[in-house]
Amino acid sequence: MNKASNVKTPIPGPKSREYIEKWHSFEANKTGFQAPVAIQSGRGAVLKDVDGNTFIDWTSGVLVANVGHCHPKLVQAIQTAANTVLNCYEYPTPQRVSAAEALVRSAPLHLDTCFFLCTGAEATEAAVKIMKKATGCYEIIGFFGGFHGRTHNAASVGGMLKAKKGYGPAVPGVIRLPFPYCYRCPFSASIDSCGMMCIDYYDQVILANSTGSIAGIIVEPYLGTAGFIFPPSGWLKRLEAWAKDRGFLFTLDEVQSSFGRTGTMWAMEWEDSKPDIVAVGKGIGSGITTSAILLTKILLEHIEPGDLGSTNGGTPISTAACSAVLQILMEDRLVENSQSMGEIMKLRLQDVQEKSSILGDVRGKGLVLGLELVKDKISKEPAPEQARELVLRCAEKGLLIGIVGSCGNVIRVAPPLVITEEQVHESLDILEGALLGIT
Repeated sequence: MNKASNVKTPIPGPKSREYIEKWHSFEANKTGFQAPVAIQSGRGAVLKDVDGNTFIDWTSGVLVANVGHCHPKLVQAIQTAANTVLNCYEYPTPQRVSAAEALVRSAPLHLDTCFFLCTGAEATEAAVKIMKKATGCYEIIGFFGGFHGRTHNAASVGGMLKAKKGYGPAVPGVIRLPFPYCYRCPFSASIDSCGMMCIDYYDQVILANSTGSIAGIIVEPYLGTAGFIFPPSGWLKRLEAWAKDRGFLFTLDEVQSSFGRTGTMWAMEWEDSKPDIVAVGKGIGSGITTSAILLTKILLEHIEPGDLGSTNGGTPISTAACSAVLQILMEDRLVENSQSMGEIMKLRLQDVQEKSSILGDVRGKGLVLGLELVKDKISKEPAPEQARELVLRCAEKGLLIGIVGSCGNVIRVAPPLVITEEQVHESLDILEGALLGIT
């Protein structure tokens, strides 16, 4: 078997080291922790650095490159669109009209309209604003560990300290509820017997904190940045029913979880959830910056012309990318590949979990899996230092991984959906060897 990974130099290699040093001399060194490599190019699920080393990619650029790096059909669509017009703001273009139709047709039937924006944070901001204006209420329910972007309103609704620390008061009117983090249950309950007691607790939180002006809820189908934390089966649908019984609008933040990532086109499909609004991004452009909201037309009755807009939302390039991504996902059967490759990865990782003294939890669906590292499996004390060590060890052997989690101790397993079975096993061999060498 021809290996996809091939590391010929120390990490970082001499050229990567040179680029990193020059980069930090001009651009602020305030990005997150990554393996020290400078990327030259990418194809499919493989990245190549400036020293000629090749790596299997388990990050997808933070769950962006769903159709793989530089898919030829996506590249062609972008190039063709770039020869038309680069920006036309609020005028329609053939690319924008086609993409809107394709996006709405790909969504569950009750979501009958969309609006293109630029970033994931812009999409979640728009969703929050629509909920407020449609209801005339101002309180928004978020969740412990939620992450909806780094802009002020999105960070305020989220439930992660790092996104807000040091930036002054958050936007008022946010009520946060505990998300079912079953590996670290805030109620110290057992998933087998708790009966989702967290939902029963929500009414008490509302009674203590609300002023009676709740517009709606925004929630991720799984917590992404907080550590790829998946709720128990049935929780999302039960939450939706809880919200709608109380007259709250229900928004799903599928910026990270959509476009085949969980093994279905939309994560909401796992439980036949029917949100009022869905925010999408990342995989929608698979490398081209774009985002959108999907919603029901009835909500637009409350929105005035000009209320929604984005300088770079819906450009010919970004919408051509969206259409191409939807076509590629269908023609290349990447949603099905996400599910089948994800099943292989999860089974093997669960086997590695039994061998490793520090791999405390393996969780996820499709090609989004979280590996929670702990100092020991009884205390479950987070192991962020070991997570960083694992990132470097894997890079030295030809695998690029990333870290998520509120404590920085969860390994992100999220390769492009084009990853092959051979690449799956090759990358798992690297991960297993590197992990079992860490105590």
